[in-house]
Order: sequence, then C-alpha cells, then structure tokens
Amino acid sequence: MESFLKRIDEKYEVDHHDMGFLYSLSCVAAYKLTGNPKGREAAIKAADQLITRYHPVGEFIQAWGPMDQPENYRLIIDCLLNLPLLYWATEETGDPKYREIAEKHIHTAIANVIREDYSTWHTFYFDMVTGAPDHGATCQGYRDGSAWARGQAWGVYGCALAYRYTGEEKYIENFKHVTQYFLDHLPEDLVPYWDLEFTDGDDQPRDSSSASIAACGMLEMAKYLNDEDAAFYTDIAKKLMKSIYDNYRVTDPKTSNGLVLHSTYSNHSPYNTCDHKGVDECNSWGDYFYMEALTRLSKDWNPYW
Repeated sequence: MESFLKRIDEKYEVDHHDMGFLYSLSCVAAYKLTGNPKGREAAIKAADQLITRYHPVGEFIQAWGPMDQPENYRLIIDCLLNLPLLYWATEETGDPKYREIAEKHIHTAIANVIREDYSTWHTFYFDMVTGAPDHGATCQGYRDGSAWARGQAWGVYGCALAYRYTGEEKYIENFKHVTQYFLDHLPEDLVPYWDLEFTDGDDQPRDSSSASIAACGMLEMAKYLNDEDAAFYTDIAKKLMKSIYDNYRVTDPKTSNGLVLHSTYSNHSPYNTCDHKGVDECNSWGDYFYMEALTRLSKDWNPYW
C-alpha cells in the first residue's frame, strides 16, 4: 500500500486508464481486508486520476496517450474492468461523480465494441469534435476484423460487472451473446489461442489467461441468473479451469516462477500495431485470474472488483 500510495502521489506511470487493475486489487483489497487508511487514500486518488481521462464529448474514458490528439480519442474493451474502482469511490466518498462517469463509459463501450456477430473490437475510436462513434480497430488482436481472445474475455467479465453495478437487463443479453461467441471459437481443450481466429492445427501461441478471465466472468454472472442458466455457466467455468489445471499449470518450479504457462501479452502480426513481447509465458494477470477463478469455485468470495 505504501508503494502504491507513493506511486499515485508522485504520478509515476499513471497517465492511462488502468487505475482499476492496479488499485482495486491492491489498495481497495487491502483496505477492505485490514481497514488501513493508506489503502483507502491511495485508491481514491487513483479514482481521481482515472476520471481525468474522461471525455464528456463522446462519454468515455480514453485508454492512453495525450488527451488532445485525434489518434488517441478512443476506448478499449479492457477498461470495463477498471470501472469498479469508480463505483467503490462513490460508495466511500458519497460523491456520485465517479459512478456517473463509470455508467456513461459502460454504455458507450458496450454500445460500440460489440459487433453484430457478438465478437468484439479491441479498441473503438470517436470523432473528437462531435463525440460520434467512428470506427473499431485492434492493437493486440491478429487483425481489425478478428476477435482478440483476451479482449473477448474482457467482454465476458465486463458485461457481468456492468450488470452487477447497473442492474440493466440488457447487459445480461450482451453477456450471453459475447460469451457464446467466445465458447464457439475455443479449441478442443477449451483454452483459446491468442486470437479466436485460430483453432486446433494452427501454429499460433495460446493465451491461457483469457480462459481464466472468461471463467471469472461466468462465475460472477452466475450469481444473478436463474438456476438453470447459473448452472450452465458454472459448469463451463469449471471445465475451463480443469483444462488449465490439467494442461497449463506450472508443476515444476524449475520451469517457471509463475503459476500458469502459455499466456500471451502482445503478439505482433502483419495486421496489428503492437510490439511482440510476452508471448507464450507466464504473466501476472494470468496467474491472478487463475487464482480468482479457483477462489470463486471454492468459497462464497466477496470480490474486490
């Protein structure tokens, strides 16, 4: 908590939208568990930092880059996981501004990142003058029209969180459609390749973290569904996690100091703009969501999200 408070006080690498990923799972969690006021202070400052990236014209939180450049006037699907920090900040402070910005971003994001076939855009651009939707694209997916596996998984979990915080029934339907697209494009062992364009037989790396993220989303949404639907998604989540446990977990510490093998952070292709790094490795979020999913399956867990 002290290091994260120092980071937000000194504004060290915080000029982006990932304040929720960073501060919900560290300082909000620590504050909920211990009551340490440093956790609360750091997390509220992180929420304040996050809302500085909100554009009233377009009603969304910009992902990264300078706020006054058209080429950066966009959101990315990942940001749906940053928004619980804003809801928590409203609960803690009584100030509705955090919640209001979160709900506007949710509406804008889900209205634009989900395609007609229920695959998802990684990133979506808006007109800087009017705020009108402009076009979708990818940074980390294989190509603009494909479905980046982790992005689709963020959509699964993001729709579940959107319903949790807003109670809007339409987000249940969004969840079901986005989840079905994810499931329909899994290989035989249920752990996706880095882009859902690829399947069994393709010489492409996996992204095991996407399976854990999607499983967490299904287990979250199962809490709000009728018994039949809840059982359906819980059963699928168990199958995903069983495959990761059987086939992807680290069994020998000499192999890696991580928990889950075969995640992919950023795989360059001829059609995307990302750097080639973190391909076919353990990574921090792959390990985290693996443990979150196992925790959800083992107890009635009160999320930090």
